[in-house]
Amino acid sequence: MKFPLYIAKRYLFSGSSNNAINIITGISSLGIIAGTTAMFVVLSVFSGLKEFSLSFTNDFDPQLKAFSTKGKTFTVSPSQEKQMKAIKDIVSYTKVIEERALFSFNSKDHLAYIKGVDSNFISVNAVEKSIYQGQWLEPQTNQVVVGAGIAQKLSVGLFDLVNPFEAFVAKPGKGTIDNPNEAFNKMQLVPVGFYFLNEEISQKFVFCDLEVAQELLEFKTNQVSGIEFKLAANASESATIEVLEKIFKGQITLKNRTQLNASLYRMLNTENLILYLILTLVLIVTLFTLIGAIIMTIIDKKNHLKTLYSLGAEIKEIRRVFLLQGFLICLIGGIIGLVLGIVIVLLQKEYELVMITQKLAYPILFTFKNIIIVLLTIGILGFLASWIASSRVNRNLMDN
Repeated sequence: MKFPLYIAKRYLFSGSSNNAINIITGISSLGIIAGTTAMFVVLSVFSGLKEFSLSFTNDFDPQLKAFSTKGKTFTVSPSQEKQMKAIKDIVSYTKVIEERALFSFNSKDHLAYIKGVDSNFISVNAVEKSIYQGQWLEPQTNQVVVGAGIAQKLSVGLFDLVNPFEAFVAKPGKGTIDNPNEAFNKMQLVPVGFYFLNEEISQKFVFCDLEVAQELLEFKTNQVSGIEFKLAANASESATIEVLEKIFKGQITLKNRTQLNASLYRMLNTENLILYLILTLVLIVTLFTLIGAIIMTIIDKKNHLKTLYSLGAEIKEIRRVFLLQGFLICLIGGIIGLVLGIVIVLLQKEYELVMITQKLAYPILFTFKNIIIVLLTIGILGFLASWIASSRVNRNLMDN
């Protein structure tokens, strides 16, 4: 390996007597640098956008959530609560009720979800910081916190005691309805705050106290539709799930944050893959120039190669010379491009050079995962391009 590597470095750094070959080699090197820089920067930008998108759901969705295995609701006994509190990996938990409801205000209606939460809710979820007007609701009151989209559609104001903000839910039970007025439970609520997380969530939920939701839906005191958990920083998610399943004995199904947003994660991962494939295609097109440059170098150095062959060098060793030369061009260009990309990413992260709005910088995220992806991509593609070009060296070339 030392002999081919020595010759490859000589050919790479000494250049060629033919200026055209030097120019094409330089162009291919610049293309590799630019392609590597672009790939790393774009992947870092997408990573930033992904983190930015998920930050909204992370403020609303818990690390772990329990649903009823059968039906919409389940009961939590005092014994089960005591056992949950004893789990060291659980920092806090909150009991919740979610049910569809019709909200009415000033002859305007909107179908959304009423979400009853207990006093622990804000210690499990960071939804309180998304309140842009008003305040979070007080326990054991008819206060509600309304999503910005719902408030806009219904033209709701805060602390409006004159115009009632009403919630309607279907009464539980079976059989025919004789009187439509008796088919729904109704309750007057007082909006005390508006929140905004994203367009979808802000049009979907109205938060109220857990006891208010239980009264409206005619639930029992210990009847809930879910339990949301906040885990310790070093907690084992799988171990916690196993303990909780033993406590509830088939009553509940547990999902983590990724499972709660499976479609969103799937969409983001698909977009990331498509973006990576497009950037890889750009690099492949760039590497055609490298293939051409190596083939022209082989033709230019034909007499040198014949001399090496006459001195006893094997065909596979001569091929290895140009394989290593091409790989070195890719490696050096890739490292330079990666360094430039890292500088651009860190400058954007530190100084916010590119802005989306006056207050919001373009999100970008520096990760070692992206560095590894870029290095592996340029390394594999560079090796394949060099191997294709080096295969031009054969016995016929030596004999002619």
